Amino acid sequence: MDKEETSIRSQVLPMAALIGGNVALALGPWLVRLADSGAVSAGFWRVALALPFLALMARVNGQRMTGMSRKMVLAVLAGGVFFGFDIASWHIGIGDTRLANAVLFGNSGSIILMLWAFIALRRLPHGREWPAILAATTGAAILLGRSLEISQTNLVGDLFCLLAGLLYAGYLLILQDARKELGSWSLLTLAGLASAPVLLGTALVLDEPVWPTDWTPLIVLAFSSQLVGQGLLVYALRHFPPLVIGIALLTQPAVAAVVGWFVFDEVLVPLDFVGIALVGSALALAKATTPRVRA
Repeated sequence: MDKEETSIRSQVLPMAALIGGNVALALGPWLVRLADSGAVSAGFWRVALALPFLALMARVNGQRMTGMSRKMVLAVLAGGVFFGFDIASWHIGIGDTRLANAVLFGNSGSIILMLWAFIALRRLPHGREWPAILAATTGAAILLGRSLEISQTNLVGDLFCLLAGLLYAGYLLILQDARKELGSWSLLTLAGLASAPVLLGTALVLDEPVWPTDWTPLIVLAFSSQLVGQGLLVYALRHFPPLVIGIALLTQPAVAAVVGWFVFDEVLVPLDFVGIALVGSALALAKATTPRVRA
């Protein structure tokens, strides 16, 4: 009986962590909208408030943050800059488009990485890669067209979220070697140290209000996105193949769509669901088929 309980626990806990992490991350856009600071300022506080806890997790898990080569230091700094602009672009887009679109396009890094890999390897797609590209292109066209029907502002919001996906793909590519040598917690901490000044500087350039009057949304955002969401995924990722991770990623737009509907009256028509399903399936396929290449 003990062995059976242990077996069930070993299967249930990783899946619960995978779903829970995606749900926690999906609530981020809602909290960004609730914050009474600027959108980019909310990104700064999201990173800054979580940094001490990320550093503590790195220390508890024995992950080093010193003694790196100059090349790795530069890579981590560059990756942090990309991560900072990724969050800034995404948070701006969140305010100007529907939550489901923001989450989908913000997670488009997997598809962008797949396309970049074809260029780097100098080959055409094959197998399941063609359906992923076709689904992504068709789904994105549907969602962008629907946003333009609503307003030009919504379309601009979608484009900012797509830019965020592109920047996140750059962040992953720059840090692919560092991820092999540094632990997940230490890498998140170091990238956060580099991205926080970028976010603060961008907020000041945009003349956003930085200091909030209500800290609750920002504290919950830092806790849910940077700590709970990232932490659960760090635990879960080692237990599943890429395709399962990609399918679980579809939890995020589903949760965002429900929040957008109930909280912000963002009604989705059947064509929206078709676009979401196509982009979502492309994300799942991209995670499973992206070739492994060096930056």
